[in-house]
Order: sequence, then C-alpha cells, then structure tokens
Amino acid sequence: MPTRTNKLDLVIDPGVFKANDIRGLVGGDAPEWDLDGARAVGAAFASAFGLDGAEYVISHDMRASGPELADAFMDGAASQGASAVDIGLASTDGLWFASGHLHLPGVQLTASHNPAGYNGAKFCLPDAAPITPELMARIKELTYADLAAVPVPGGRRHLDLLDAYAAHLHALVDLSGMRRLKVVVDAGNGMAGYTTPAVLGPLNVDVIGLFTDLDGSFPNHPPNPLEPANLIDAQEAVRANAADLALVFDGDADRCFIIDERGEVVSPSAITALIAKAELVREPGGVIVVNTITSRAVGEVVEAAGGRLAISPVGHTRMKAVMAAENAIFGGEHSAHYYFRDFWRADTGMLAALHVLALLGRAESMSALVAGLPAYAASGELNTAVADPSAVMHEVGEALAGRGSASWDDGLLVSGDDWWVSVRESNTEPLLRLNVEARDEATMAALRDQALAIIRRDA
Repeated sequence: MPTRTNKLDLVIDPGVFKANDIRGLVGGDAPEWDLDGARAVGAAFASAFGLDGAEYVISHDMRASGPELADAFMDGAASQGASAVDIGLASTDGLWFASGHLHLPGVQLTASHNPAGYNGAKFCLPDAAPITPELMARIKELTYADLAAVPVPGGRRHLDLLDAYAAHLHALVDLSGMRRLKVVVDAGNGMAGYTTPAVLGPLNVDVIGLFTDLDGSFPNHPPNPLEPANLIDAQEAVRANAADLALVFDGDADRCFIIDERGEVVSPSAITALIAKAELVREPGGVIVVNTITSRAVGEVVEAAGGRLAISPVGHTRMKAVMAAENAIFGGEHSAHYYFRDFWRADTGMLAALHVLALLGRAESMSALVAGLPAYAASGELNTAVADPSAVMHEVGEALAGRGSASWDDGLLVSGDDWWVSVRESNTEPLLRLNVEARDEATMAALRDQALAIIRRDA
C-alpha cells in the first residue's frame, strides 16, 4: 500500500523504487506516487547528489502527468539548493545528450514502455554516467526523511536543446552518398514523434509517419516494440508503401526496432552485429559489449572483424559500466538498446537508426544486409508472471543439468555447444523472462518448450 507520512501529504509506494529508476501508477483511485511524492523524490535526489548550489538538467516525455511531476520534482530539488536546467519535452536519449552536452547530472520523467497510467524517473550522473544501486537506495531512503530546506533555494532556467541533439547525432554518422530511402517511422505516439522531424528531416529520406502525434494515452498501440503485436502496424505500412524499412520506437524513444523491406522483424542482435562490424572498420581491434542473452552471431561477427567481445549483465546501468570499464566503442542488447562511446556510452535508439540508414543507403536491401550474418534460431523474449521466480529458475536449471554449463551471474544461463537457455527476473516488472537460442530451429523449439512447461506450471 502507498506510504503516507505526517510531514507531507505524501503518497509514494516503496515499490516504485526499482533497481535503477522509479516507476509507478500516477492518478486514479490507487496512485503509487503523486505530486507530493515527486516533490519528495526531487528533494532526495538533490540531497543524495550533493547539489546544493549546483545545477542539474531535467526533462519529461509526453505522458499527461509529466509537466506537473517535473514541476513538483524541481520544487523539491530547489528546497535543497539545486537549480534546474529545464529542457522540457525530450526523449530519454535527449536527456542523456543534455547531461553530456552540459556536463550535469540529470533526470528524465518517463515510464518508458509502461501503460499510460504510469510515470517514473530515470537518473544519471554528469556526462550521462549511470547511477549506482547504492545511490538509488540513498534516493529512496531520503525520500522518506524529514529534509530541512536550505537557506538559499535553487532556481530554474529553460533551455531548448533539440537542434543541438540532432546536430550531434548527425556528426557521429557518415550519411553522405546514401541512395534515397523510403522510411516508415512508427513513433507509437511517443517521443520519436518529437525527435524524428529534427533528426530525419534534413536527410535523403522520405518519411512515412505512423502515430507521430504526442499522446501519452497511447491510443493506437502500447509503446513497447518487444511485443510482436505492437509491430504489426509498421510491418503493414512497409508492405503497403514499398518502403525500404521501418523504425519502431518505444515510448521514450531510447529503443528502436527495425523492420526490413519485406515487413519482417530484424532481431536486435542482427542490428548489433551490423553496427559493430561498421564501428570496427572505424576502430580496428575495438571492444564491443553485449549482454548475456545477445545472439552468439554477434560474437562471431566481432571476432571475424578483428574486435573483442565483452559481456555485461542485462540492463542499461550495467551495460554503461562495462562500456566505461572496457572503453568500448559500441554495445547492444537484445531489447534494442544500443550504446555508443561517442554518445557518452549511453543508449540511443535514434543514433542506432542513423547507423542502419547509413548502411542501408549503400546496400541493396535490409534483408540482404542481414543475410550476410551467421544464422541462429531464437525464441524471442517470452514473459511469464510466476509466484516464486527463484524456485522456478532452479527447477529449469535442474531439468537442464548435465546438458550444458550453468551460470548464475545474471539469472540462470545454461550454455551448450550450439545453444543456450536464459531465465531471469525482470528489473522493472514482476515477470520471469525466457530466451532461448540454438543453431537450428528444432533444437531451439525443444529447449524452449521444455523450459516453458516448467515456468508456466507455476504461473
């Protein structure tokens, strides 16, 4: 149940504090956090980051509650002496850009791909560096503390960085010599509807926009491209318009899925392999980071291109940390998060899209680019709500014992010579996630069905 204090008329459920961010229901009959909750989080953020007398950058996405939550957050931060650089509407990678461009810590008010009733906050250190779990725990602790206001409150100033964001992305990709492309952009009524005109407008592309009006109620489909049903509109639009590809973004536009000219979904692992190969031409011998459930095809491509592969646990804060530790040039995740050293090691769906457009603009087709990659059969991510995730994971591990080597570094990962099975808890939702890959379809299907039977028996 939401927690109320006597100090404030505060509604904020401790459950909204996730491993790396905040997400919870806003408004309605049972809100998990409200404006006073946002004010308390703002004060906690400023105190935890030591921002008395210093600035931070803040933005929000298109959700209806965003402007009011951002305003309340800034009020709370000001009570602890922190001054806001308010850039207003922005994609999450727009906030990462602002943090790097201004060398300031930042916060983005967003719930990413969650349903319309949700909102949340993502935080970063200066230069878009990830926060630590300890710092996130400190924000949670201070949210419920009685923080006295400092003598000199912080202020706020407004800044428009959209054009600077677009210019920076253009500077990172060689877009010269491209043939003209016809590109479907499905913004899902999310922030890509705001950034696409600035980023793609000046390029040699014809844009066919789907659901580009900003609308946090998501009237057309949920803003989560990981769900196949949410890709259907873009697939149909590609076929109907004889387009070269489609770009499908999530709500806060930090992820981008690719649909080829046939209307077929291109796996994020394939996109990771293609961009990695191109980046290794630019920096021979460079390091590429992937997570534990990225296709083995990426490692084969990286090795063939003379690069080195580094493995990270799933999640943007962990990926960013490994990117920094390895001085990696590029990184990619199965969920279509793509990370670039030249973008402060942060994830950006739009920069990944530009890399794909640059490659496609010099190639016959998207499907031809993918056809040149090593082939594996993959289950895709299969999500199930279970009563006891740990027990279920161990049961899957016991069922596969002796068939491959098991690791518990990031959930359960069982690896064979030409297959792997991953079962892990979500960082953001009460779900168990299954991913399976094998060299052939029959092996993948058998492993997938065996694991699913165990997982769903407990559901």
